[in-house]
This record gives sequence, structure tokens and C-alpha cells, in this order.
Amino acid sequence: MRILLVEDEDRIASFMASGLTAEGHAVERAGTAAQALGMSFAHEYDLILLDLMLPDGDGREVLQAVRARNSDVPVVVLTALGEIDDKVALLDLGADDYLVKPIAFAELAARVRAAARHGQQSARALSSGELELDTKTRIATCGERSVDLPSREFALLEYLMRHAGQVLTRQQILDAVWGFGFESASNIVDVYVGYLRRKLDEPGRPSVIETVRGAGYRVRA
Repeated sequence: MRILLVEDEDRIASFMASGLTAEGHAVERAGTAAQALGMSFAHEYDLILLDLMLPDGDGREVLQAVRARNSDVPVVVLTALGEIDDKVALLDLGADDYLVKPIAFAELAARVRAAARHGQQSARALSSGELELDTKTRIATCGERSVDLPSREFALLEYLMRHAGQVLTRQQILDAVWGFGFESASNIVDVYVGYLRRKLDEPGRPSVIETVRGAGYRVRA
């Protein structure tokens, strides 16, 4: 999994990152609320580990901002607050789970695995209007039609549908679907959006993928 670790203390961050890396995860670290917001908005993560006490703000604000974008990425909060009322408040804000400091790595690893399972189960079927995407069988259905999509087109459509209602820039799409080796000047995103439109759109009806002039693309929620 690709994990965003939001933790300002170097020692704790190093401890968690090294352990999770050994478990096979790719870990990227943010040390401030501003970094966390920028990274979570710019890139696609499978899980966010979020400390509440950050030098430039409260982790709750980061959590609220992530959920305000309709992102369903699993978020596990790292907190020193152990009272029941505190835990309930965090879950009500949109956290999927929490860990009370000090944290034992075995428990952290188990919570990460549980969050991954929950995320995979909840995100299997994606839909937007008449368009449905099954991420397990990798079948796209548009109305009564089953649409055959090569792997890259499928990955692009999946990314857009996981962020239905959000305007995604070409750079965000490049980073998430093609990785970081492509320059923003490349028109490959436009080319592949064209491929999808030719396969998915119905004559006389609005395109499944909307062009937002000067910004990027959006699949309607």
C-alpha cells in the first residue's frame, strides 16, 4: 500500500516508517498540516496515518479537509487522547480507526492491515449514473453494455470514478495513473480520456467525463 504518514516527531516517524516499509508498504511522510494537505490533495494514497498534534495546526482540520473533498481513503488517527468521548468525536469526524500513543508496532501493523481490508471491500464497486465499474472483476458496464478496457484505460477510469465530483488536474492524473516520470506538458491524459469517451459515451448525451476548462477533468458524482 501507498501510505501517507503525518507525524512531526522524527524519531516516531522513523520508527513507524521503517517498520511499515519492512512490511512491504511505500511510506511518504508529511511533518506539518500544510504538507499533509498538499500531499493528500496532489497524490493518491491507500491509507493515511494522521497525528493530531502538528506544529502548524490540528490534525482534525486535516481530517475534515480530506473528508470535505469526498475522499474515502482510510484514515487512522494517532492520538494521545484516550477518553471515550475523544475517540467518539474522532470517529464522528470521519476517522476510520485510531491508535492511542505510545504505539506498539505490532498493533499499528494490524490496524493498517485491517484498514486495507476495509478499504478494498468498500471500494470494490464504483458507480456514476449508468456507468459502473467492478474493480475486482475489472468489468465496466455502461447501461446495458459491458465495455472492454485495456489496463491503462481501466486505471484512468477507476481513478476518476474514485474521485467522482472532483476536478482532477492533468498532473494529478499523470502522477496517479502513469507515475512520476511523465512531464505535465504531455498530452497523454487527453489522449486516453478520448479513448474512454469513444467507448463510453452515448450519442446525444453528455460525456461521462466532463472537461473543466482550464482545470482538468471530472466524472459526475
